[in-house]
Amino acid sequence: MVASTDIKTADGVVRGRRGRRVLRWRSLPYAAPPVGELRFRAPQPVEPWAGVRESTEFGFAAMQHRAGARIGPRRYQPTHEDSLTLNVTVPATPSAAPRPVLVFIHGGGYLTGTSALGLYSGGRLAVRGDAVLVSLNYRLGAFGYVDFGEFSTPAHSFESNLGLRDQVAALAWVRTNIAAFGGDPGNVTIFGESAGAHAVLSLLATPTSKGLFHQAISQSPPADWAMTADDARQFARRCVDALGATPDTAAEALLTASANDIRRAVDRTSNRVLRERRGLFPVAPMVDGDFLPQAPIDAITEGNAHRVPLIIGTNRDEGTLFAKFADSLPTTPERLRAALPDDDAESRIAAVYPGYPASRAAVRAGGDFVFWRPSVTAMAGHSRYAPTYAYRYDFAPRSLHLAGLGATHASDLIPVFGVGETPFGRAITAAGGRRGLQAVTHQFQDNWLAFARTGAPLPSWPAYTESRRTTLIIDAPTRLEHDPDKAKRLAWQGVRVPTLAGPIT
Repeated sequence: MVASTDIKTADGVVRGRRGRRVLRWRSLPYAAPPVGELRFRAPQPVEPWAGVRESTEFGFAAMQHRAGARIGPRRYQPTHEDSLTLNVTVPATPSAAPRPVLVFIHGGGYLTGTSALGLYSGGRLAVRGDAVLVSLNYRLGAFGYVDFGEFSTPAHSFESNLGLRDQVAALAWVRTNIAAFGGDPGNVTIFGESAGAHAVLSLLATPTSKGLFHQAISQSPPADWAMTADDARQFARRCVDALGATPDTAAEALLTASANDIRRAVDRTSNRVLRERRGLFPVAPMVDGDFLPQAPIDAITEGNAHRVPLIIGTNRDEGTLFAKFADSLPTTPERLRAALPDDDAESRIAAVYPGYPASRAAVRAGGDFVFWRPSVTAMAGHSRYAPTYAYRYDFAPRSLHLAGLGATHASDLIPVFGVGETPFGRAITAAGGRRGLQAVTHQFQDNWLAFARTGAPLPSWPAYTESRRTTLIIDAPTRLEHDPDKAKRLAWQGVRVPTLAGPIT
């Protein structure tokens, strides 16, 4: 049990805050600030402190565009390179036994996001499941997912996959310290959404994360994102050029330029690549042959990933959010054509989306291309080696249907974190769907929590196999389907995200 908000960690004593139902500790450092000589270096140990560290307020979000760290109406979390922290939420009621631990990894395309977002606070999930919830920040964009290794010098090495290394460091912190908060370091479940879901799959494929978690949940992963070494090198060269540096001056520029100047240079380069190579997301983990030996999708399908139980799924209407608010997916016929390998693939795909190339069908196809298509490959591949449970989230309150969004990307986070009874939840169900949202909230939370406690969801959800492809359709009511959208699955077979494939002009 946790009787006090003063907790002794391996690095020093931290003081949290006691609420009515939960205890919270915010912005606990799990690695040294990656600033100065530690910029673009693997996470280093925390410098221990004397006395008590106040841990009741959030510190910085990772470096990103200000809009990505929005945490409320006209409220933005400050951003800084010094952001390698995590948060712990524990039920206020005592427990005689160690609690299961859930570690949440936020999304945002590896470019934006913060664990300080109120949606991720996790108190309702922790209380309902009598569990410990951890959420973390990790380096994003320029500082977490661009490989500047080519510009290393004898005096300074630029390392790869820094955001992924940060996540491993955070999990190592959990293993060392979570027992002091009442958590069980031998029962850790990682879960994430969007880029955070891809991070979950990447951690499955990362050798150094072995033993740091025991179950994994991947919600809407763009599962075949990964940069080859050649593509990563080409992209980094363009980022250096956008920074106004040359190969000879790159090292100095990367170490001395302001964080915002570097961030802006990488964001501009990324946006340019997104426009010209639809379907390729260049700010992503890279296959370096060492820390990440294989692309996560390949490690999973070839049996080289950690063989732990996995829940994986997507939302029915993934693409609608991007078509309306974030112009980054191939959600038009022209963009999708540019992302596909050949005319034959386009013909197959057009045939299974009724109405294509009309806008609605194209948006559905673009969302499926990025999220559903590779997730089906991942769930089938992992099911050959470890228990795997597949889902699709179909529910949407009437207001989301009226807005043309439906069960759009990230809408599954609303029931997972149980925010239906908050002002936000009541607002989106004011036009109808409140009981339905309550039902799907119970479906998500009861299955997620059973999985975190035992390694399997509720008995009503059978494991996925390639022979039956049983999938839980989370809706009001929830049901099981075998091989849903089989024709689409077959049409997408063999399609992968493109590469840079030559110079970007």
